[in-house]
Amino acid sequence: MDRTRIEDLDTPCLVVDLRLFEANVALCMERLAGVDVRPHLKTAKSPVVARRLLDAGAVGVCVAKLGEAEVMLEGGIDDILITTELVGPGKLRRLVELRERWPEAKVQVVVDSWEGASRLNDALPGPIETLIEVNVAQNRCGVEPAAAVALADRLAGLDHLELVGLQGYEGNLQHIRDLDERRWRCDRAMQRLARAVGDLREGGHRVDVVTTGGTGTAEFCARHEIVTEVQPGSFTFMDADYADTSGIPYANALTALATVISHPTTNRAMVDAGLKTLSNDSGHARLTDAPGWTYEHAGDEHGALIAVPESERRKLEVGDRVTLVPSHIDTTLNLHDFVYVHQDGEVLAQWAIAARGKVQ
Repeated sequence: MDRTRIEDLDTPCLVVDLRLFEANVALCMERLAGVDVRPHLKTAKSPVVARRLLDAGAVGVCVAKLGEAEVMLEGGIDDILITTELVGPGKLRRLVELRERWPEAKVQVVVDSWEGASRLNDALPGPIETLIEVNVAQNRCGVEPAAAVALADRLAGLDHLELVGLQGYEGNLQHIRDLDERRWRCDRAMQRLARAVGDLREGGHRVDVVTTGGTGTAEFCARHEIVTEVQPGSFTFMDADYADTSGIPYANALTALATVISHPTTNRAMVDAGLKTLSNDSGHARLTDAPGWTYEHAGDEHGALIAVPESERRKLEVGDRVTLVPSHIDTTLNLHDFVYVHQDGEVLAQWAIAARGKVQ
């Protein structure tokens, strides 16, 4: 029976080079050997990928949403940190149901307000490990470092929230292009987190877990004594935005394949991959095998290849294929049901993006 090769696949589609993926995972575990690695699955959104990460040495996984946690638990992943605050009757009801359905699983949550924490506590029938989120740089969620101990003092009076540590994520630093500036700003963020750690410990609170960091900062975070675990996610597949960020050693393991469907002018060719295939929140995808051309989104289903003036360029004809690196892997994967996994061009498997669309 003939084996399927990537050139046989219909387009547009996403493909993963298994060798590069495995090399990325091994390299991450090697470079972060001094701390626990809890990869963030808001990137891959796949229990299959989660299992491979755990087998490689990860201590557990992170997810951004309760829906992602449900998918991971369904897929047999039973050590999960939900990194976004859970607020609202619907989510609290689902969290209770999740705990009842998987009572042996380790599920951790984060809080950053008394209102959210007290309602979460009242909804739960039993204890759950809880982290206070601290605003270390991003100005998104999280209490200010100086306010963390006051919230911890109030949590101590609750029956079901078992405070085990802190989360502080500096997501706004991940793509700072200059390595030295990114390190310097990350170190300042870790100093803010360290203040909260010190205050909590002085106040007699338990701080077993201090979790932080992404693909662009995890190695800097890991050098700080207070940090116990880091949360990189994009390193598995990578994207063009990270490729432009200095000092990140991982390869682009995931690419998109598209077909030239029209070549109406000498300087413009159209492909079958638009906004429903490749996200544009971090700019345009990048061609890897069509020198002399750039890619631009041209609608939901179309992409435009624009000739670069005064450059040698690949000759393109209707029916030719091109390969693109997504600009932002998280939002691109959320557009797809699965990825094709290949080795040396031979398709070995399909990995379901089982948590795509799980925004609740």
